[in-house]
Amino acid sequence: MVLKWSKAGVVVTTIALSACSFTEEALWPSLTGEDPAANTTATAQAGQNASATETVGGAGQPVLGSTNFEPAPVTPGEATGTFVGKKVSSMRGELTQLIEQIRTHNGELQNLRTKTVQDSQRYHGTVAAINARLQVGTTPGNPILVQQFNSSLSDLDRLSSDIAQMNLLAQKVAEDSTMSSYMLESVQATFGVSGAVDEDHRQLAILQDEVNQTVVLIERLLKEVTEDVRRQTNYVGAERANLNALAAGVKAGEIYGASLSNRMSTPTGITSSVTRPSFQRSNVNTGRRPLVVIRFDRNKVNYQQALYTTVSQVLDRRPGAVFDLVAVSPERVTPGQQALGTTQARRQAEMVLQSLTEMGLPPNRVGLSASSSQTAHTNEVHLYLR
Repeated sequence: MVLKWSKAGVVVTTIALSACSFTEEALWPSLTGEDPAANTTATAQAGQNASATETVGGAGQPVLGSTNFEPAPVTPGEATGTFVGKKVSSMRGELTQLIEQIRTHNGELQNLRTKTVQDSQRYHGTVAAINARLQVGTTPGNPILVQQFNSSLSDLDRLSSDIAQMNLLAQKVAEDSTMSSYMLESVQATFGVSGAVDEDHRQLAILQDEVNQTVVLIERLLKEVTEDVRRQTNYVGAERANLNALAAGVKAGEIYGASLSNRMSTPTGITSSVTRPSFQRSNVNTGRRPLVVIRFDRNKVNYQQALYTTVSQVLDRRPGAVFDLVAVSPERVTPGQQALGTTQARRQAEMVLQSLTEMGLPPNRVGLSASSSQTAHTNEVHLYLR
């Protein structure tokens, strides 16, 4: 592979690896129109050395709410012997029970937050260990990494269980909210009941203030729990996508990074369908320059890292990008060899598509086509930006 950054016709950096080529100069002008040599060093280092913040789990655990929802106690009152006084006493008892429920639910929330942080730390520790091993190089399908990967799946399942418990807690708090609203209406209606003495209305006013405070506290509690659930759900969903990319890295024995799906937006005209694309006939002489050219001139071609780096850089700059994969077979061979080469090139393009899918790029973001070339000496797969 040859990675090139050019400025005024001068090649600034060249990294030579066999079997495929990546022309940076064809990529950046079409995306940004900026000087392609502006960030040469940073880009080259990012492609070869994925840092902890770029790898699986790099985004880190999203911030959980930190409020401790401790309700104030109910103010006691003396019996007045009136009907309204008895009703006030009854409602005061109901408020006391509601406050105890809030304390219980607040305790559950604080415990769940602590457990979520612990489970997240365990998960990120396992993923960091895998990435550290991949960073220094290892064998494809290393059984130690496979075992660690399975542990990370279990850790993420624990986080999913934490979210489920948090969601149940949100339902309980929603019931508390309904009860508090009902109690507030009851207190307000009691002011209109006849037969009350001044002390009844004084205690009723105090109770109304305390119910109002409880309503506000429950609303804040419900909002914070709901936000925790939302953030955690998005976080775990992104991490599951990242684990798919990590699985591909463990399989290949190479470090990639976060799932490509986490770098994307939904472009206009692209549906959510995940149906794999079918081959169309193409012409490689379209004037477009490929982002990546993978030459299958040997049995084992290690193209995955270059492919991941290229596509991730494109998506960083154009999150809605759509790509074309073209299977190219040489023309200057016998008819029988050309037919065989066309079939092999298509299979190789499907293999590249499978790699992109494992890295998190949905199949509906990639078009598949086949072509032949008079200049190609072996089967090639070209990646284009549509």
